Amino acid sequence: MKSIFDRDIWQEIFGSISQNKLRTLITIIGVLWGIFLYILLSGIAKGVDNGFEERFERISSNSLFVWTQSTSIPYGGFKIDRSWNIKLKDVESLKKEIPEIQYIAPRIQKGNFGSQGAYVINGNRSGTYNIYGDFPILKVVSQKDIYDGGRFINELDIKQQRKVCVIGERTQKELFSDDVNPIGKYININSIYFKVIGIHKFIDEGGGSFANDGDIHVPFSTFKRLYNTGDVVGFLLIAGYENIDIIKVEEKVKKQLKKIHRLHPEDNRAIGAFNLGALFTRIKNFANGMSFISLIIGVATILAGVIGIGNILLISVKERTKEIGIRRAIGASPNHIRKQIILESVFLTLIAGIIGIILGAFILYLINTATQNLEDIPFTNATVPLNYIFVALLMMVGLGTLIGFIPAEKAISTKPIDALRDE
Repeated sequence: MKSIFDRDIWQEIFGSISQNKLRTLITIIGVLWGIFLYILLSGIAKGVDNGFEERFERISSNSLFVWTQSTSIPYGGFKIDRSWNIKLKDVESLKKEIPEIQYIAPRIQKGNFGSQGAYVINGNRSGTYNIYGDFPILKVVSQKDIYDGGRFINELDIKQQRKVCVIGERTQKELFSDDVNPIGKYININSIYFKVIGIHKFIDEGGGSFANDGDIHVPFSTFKRLYNTGDVVGFLLIAGYENIDIIKVEEKVKKQLKKIHRLHPEDNRAIGAFNLGALFTRIKNFANGMSFISLIIGVATILAGVIGIGNILLISVKERTKEIGIRRAIGASPNHIRKQIILESVFLTLIAGIIGIILGAFILYLINTATQNLEDIPFTNATVPLNYIFVALLMMVGLGTLIGFIPAEKAISTKPIDALRDE
């Protein structure tokens, strides 16, 4: 019995393919198109997913932002368009009433959201920058990388209302010369001197923390003393525990704040929110949906292409009926005939799959190269896991084997004497 590596079998296979060059080429294109589409669409979906994860990797993915807005419904004796403020004591109330909350970082700012920043001076250099009053917990919820030799705000800074600050990279470049280390130096913020204790690296967080490379962070307690803001909070950065529904947390936070500040339960304008966790969920669902669609399209296209290979082999068997009859008459066994036709089907399917994989990988490489330096597009490293590709290729070989049985059985079902009479 001849093995699949027998030279004669492969000569017969290539001879059969050469007799149907155009049909074979068109069918191979149909098969490779299926796995090409699967790899391309799956890779793009993964690139979108990776892009958003990278853009927001420095802030808790299960988090949300909450701030105040004017009311739209009169309630509790108050008129419409009432302004109100979140207070520090609200933080404890939210933690107590909503156990799904892991961290809350109260923040207050001067600059951003349409307000003017603080005027900062260092010698003959000056500029206007956003000033944030922060607690140390911010570094847990929204990661802040500090250059060596510096640090972020700590609890003692809050307790003692220290006049210290952490500046951004742009602030450093604009207020200090290149040969000066700002750590330990003083800058004038609205006529009050603050000691620089750290320089935070700027990494685009996709708007997740409203941060930029010119921000200045000071202790929350110092900020409220400097600007006489009392216990007013500008906005809350809230992080939930893993595997909790952050959308429901948002609903509970709004409900509790409405209760505390006597806002109408149906007033949807009074509290502004940006739910980063919900955004992540939508992106994940989009990526998963796109991967599923790519799988359906890929399988359907591959199946159509493999059926095409089966049709080509059926035509080939029909055209070679007399040849097969002669081979059967001189001693070729049914298994030998069956093996050749099935191997031909598997070979064509495998070649199409490999070409489709190479082409898909090449296009993904071009897409990654083209989007590498595009900061405005959340797209990173469009790839498909090797095990997914291996499973797809294995499925193609399996389908090629199954479809090869049809023409193979057709070939061996004809009696040698009848095949020799075929014209």
